[in-house]
Amino acid sequence: MKINIEGMHHRSYPDRYEFLSRLQCFHLSDRAIETCSMFAFVIALLVTTVLMPNAYADSIKVSEFKANPSHDEEGGVGDRENHDWWRQGNNFEASHSKIGDVKVGFDKLKFRMEYDDHRWLTIGAGYRGSGVWAQNAQNNYRDRYSNDNARIYVNGQIHRYIKFEFNTECFWCNNTHKGDDPKILFTVLDAVGKFEYNRYVNIWGGRMLVPTERGELSGPFYQATHDAFKTPFFSSDFSTKFGAGGAGRYGRDNGGTIWGSLEPGFIKGTLSYAGGIYRGLSSKNNVGPNQEDNVMWAGRLTYNFLNPENNPGYYTSSTYYGTAGDILAVAFGFSYQKDGAGSFDNRSDFLGLVTDVLFEKVVPENLGVVTVNAEYKKFYADYNTTAFSNPDCFCVFDGQSWTVTGLYLLPTKIGIGQFQPYGRYTSVQPDNSSNREEVEGGINYVIDGFNARVSAYYQYGDLFTKGLNYAPSAFGEKVNVFKLSFQIQI
Repeated sequence: MKINIEGMHHRSYPDRYEFLSRLQCFHLSDRAIETCSMFAFVIALLVTTVLMPNAYADSIKVSEFKANPSHDEEGGVGDRENHDWWRQGNNFEASHSKIGDVKVGFDKLKFRMEYDDHRWLTIGAGYRGSGVWAQNAQNNYRDRYSNDNARIYVNGQIHRYIKFEFNTECFWCNNTHKGDDPKILFTVLDAVGKFEYNRYVNIWGGRMLVPTERGELSGPFYQATHDAFKTPFFSSDFSTKFGAGGAGRYGRDNGGTIWGSLEPGFIKGTLSYAGGIYRGLSSKNNVGPNQEDNVMWAGRLTYNFLNPENNPGYYTSSTYYGTAGDILAVAFGFSYQKDGAGSFDNRSDFLGLVTDVLFEKVVPENLGVVTVNAEYKKFYADYNTTAFSNPDCFCVFDGQSWTVTGLYLLPTKIGIGQFQPYGRYTSVQPDNSSNREEVEGGINYVIDGFNARVSAYYQYGDLFTKGLNYAPSAFGEKVNVFKLSFQIQI
């Protein structure tokens, strides 16, 4: 039977614990030479694929890029605006048809229906996949293909101040709960009603992202790297289901969020805020820690000292490929729920704190774009460790973690895109379990910003084998992992 270690990243705790206990037989030797050779081969294969048969290079004036205010339609690098296929699919006003009073066509390759400026509907989609070569107990490399994400996006507006968002996620990907019905292809990811009055005060309600960290608010499709989620999850992403025993899914929860932005004036820059009340961890009678139906509170403050980030709502991106100019954003987020961790017999409050920084610099003289992402988390979940033996334990992380990523987007276009080498280090330090760390190095081939990107990368550490098992007995050897990933969306 093929073991899906990476899939444990989004499974319920009992399944992860049982699964990861199988990995305690790992005993690996030094494979440095084979490691370097295999990674070099993957990179060479990627480069060869891009360059052949018609290789050419021309310079991109990164400093002339302009930020696009729409998160799900953000382009980024590339010269698609010069191609007929893009102009035909992007110029809605020039290429639409009419059905009665309704305009129908494509806008940024998304299907669009429009009655007027305040009544419209768009439909888009996105997919992410990875080939994984992971070192196993026999010191060999087992390969598999991972369906990371497959999403359908529906956005619309029905009034000057009223919008909605409805997105789905695949049940057949590697991030589903054991109780999910395999006959159902997709599940509801977001279902949000939006009252957007002005830039200062807006209200969203429904199922939505909980505003805490940049990583969650960027989602998988707007990250600087493909395999981005490395530090411990807040409750709504550690959980794999809604309802009793769950606290949300994919970083989403049911609740309400108020958000906005302003320029305080005393310091140059823009202050953005988002906060709200959410369902959080739900428990049955005499099962699970939250017996009093306490809600969860969460919020986030971001200060942009240079250029502002133009995204819809309180969403973020982990890079802009230089399209937004120079960025320096410092943020603080939190999440709190009384009796939000542990089990019925060993319960505790949960408090999660995070601070993150995004720095992006468009280097003068057309010398590319430098991007740095950094994050530090501190979680307080002081349940007794005997809770790990309780089947109803919501054994969320307790401890601290940090990660930093540095990327450099080369200014020269090679083939149909630009190369972006990067490096990353992650350290996870649980209070009641063994520490774990990971070093990652790789290269992105950015064809069309977040809409088309290929990534080849190497990871070394025990984050892959220990995963989300924070029990005192957690064990896992450091292993070599190679991945070749891609994402596309419209």
